[in-house]
Amino acid sequence: MTELTVGDVIAERTVHLTRESLVRYAGASGDFNPIHYRDDVAKRVGLDGVLAHGMLTMGLAVGTIGEWLGDPGRIIDYAVNFSKPVVVDADGGAEVQVSAKVGQLDDETARIDLTVSFDGVSVLGKAQVRVRRA
Repeated sequence: MTELTVGDVIAERTVHLTRESLVRYAGASGDFNPIHYRDDVAKRVGLDGVLAHGMLTMGLAVGTIGEWLGDPGRIIDYAVNFSKPVVVDADGGAEVQVSAKVGQLDDETARIDLTVSFDGVSVLGKAQVRVRRA
């Protein structure tokens, strides 16, 4: 790992989610809650539309640092607060933007702060990954 400074942006990416992404994730995770694939059910329970799985959003967020990190075994801790849903439009899907920035350093670890947004709004609050420094 190169020399780090608090405030350094270490990775950024945009992930395009589609309804197919949600179906694939449901199959992999076993989470077949119909709010993740049926508009009528989502509307009936008061949602704006079909939602991406929270754990899918959490996973794609931490995946942003994968190349920079090199070894996922260096992750010590990862936590988020789910603050807003990602609504995945049937036609256009959803674009989720992720930025990873060094938030804190000590001799052995680095805290990486993730900013995760959809439609200009943060969807994960206090998304932080603590990693072992190389």
